Amino acid sequence: MNTSLEPRPKARRRIYLLVGAAVVIVAAGAFLGWRALLRPLTVEAAPLRSGVREQVFGLGVTAARVQSAVGFKVAGVLAELAADEGDPIRSGQVLARLQSRDVQAQVAVAQAAVLQARENIVKAQADVLSTSASLINVRRIAQRDATLLDTGVVSREQAQTDEAAVRVASANRAVAQSEVAVARAALRSAEAQQTFEEATLAQYTLRAPYDGWVVARNLELGSMPNPGQPVFTLVQAGSVWAVGYVDERLAGRLQVGQPAQIVLRSDPGRPLAGHVARIEIQSDSVNEERVVDVAFDHVPPDIHLAEQAQVEITTAMLPRAVLVPQAAISGLQGGRGTVWTVEQGRIARRTVDFGPQLLDGAMPVVGGLPAGVAVVARPVAGLRVGRAARIGGRARS
Repeated sequence: MNTSLEPRPKARRRIYLLVGAAVVIVAAGAFLGWRALLRPLTVEAAPLRSGVREQVFGLGVTAARVQSAVGFKVAGVLAELAADEGDPIRSGQVLARLQSRDVQAQVAVAQAAVLQARENIVKAQADVLSTSASLINVRRIAQRDATLLDTGVVSREQAQTDEAAVRVASANRAVAQSEVAVARAALRSAEAQQTFEEATLAQYTLRAPYDGWVVARNLELGSMPNPGQPVFTLVQAGSVWAVGYVDERLAGRLQVGQPAQIVLRSDPGRPLAGHVARIEIQSDSVNEERVVDVAFDHVPPDIHLAEQAQVEITTAMLPRAVLVPQAAISGLQGGRGTVWTVEQGRIARRTVDFGPQLLDGAMPVVGGLPAGVAVVARPVAGLRVGRAARIGGRARS
């Protein structure tokens, strides 16, 4: 019986095969580990942009600061309507008229009275000229007779009669002069009455108080509006703006005068320039939003009220900034967070300062990042401090 402990040839071959396989596996693992841990890692860098706008976003609607319900100051029957809903209007344009034949007749009577008063002044002035001429004439006669009194050619009775004639002519001239004053006063009274009647007639015509649009026509021909009853609802052209609602957490950066863009829902591809005209003192406590009125720099002619609009208000401008996605930032709090960076060809970790979040979600770096240091935009597997790395591209912002 063979008691040798040496392995059989087949067993030895199996052992050799197992040992060889283990060596291959270890070598492959070492190679893969070297590739994973030692080879340079390709990463994408956050983009550097110029002229970065820090903006605040809000949703709202178009509205008008000046909206007026206009009507007549007098009662009457609507005889003419010269405007309709949606029409553009100009200041002073006739919008409607009431029947006014009786008032027109009163105006004609007042105009006739003015003409008569003017003629009376002419007559009174003519009387003054006549009486002045008579006074001159009797004074000459009296002076002539007074020189002849001592010669006896003219009697004392004639001289006394001449003096009486002078006094009468002087009184007649005074009366004529007073008649001129009375006639002028009558003219002023007649003109005042004419002005009153014409003002009354003007109240039977409704005119536009400013440039703008007709929002609504509330009555039709033949209606009998009461004084003050609205016939039209108007809005002033220059007062149209977008009323936006901004999250209170972002509203602290808002100031009157900041530039903005208004995007109407009906034309999303055409942003319209504007500016912050007013920040309302009362916020929306339910939605925790601040109401911001953004005026158009140029109101579009095809504007529609109550249309949904969004406002983008520029609160600051950064000359240059690296824009980092929030997913690439850890421990973000109080405007500070930690990012992966590439510094002199090696991966590093750095805590930097960030500005307010941009509308696209990116965070602009505003401090703590030296020149020439790139920020990793999208963390990948294998990131560790000190590992060799190269920039494979710049992320889009």
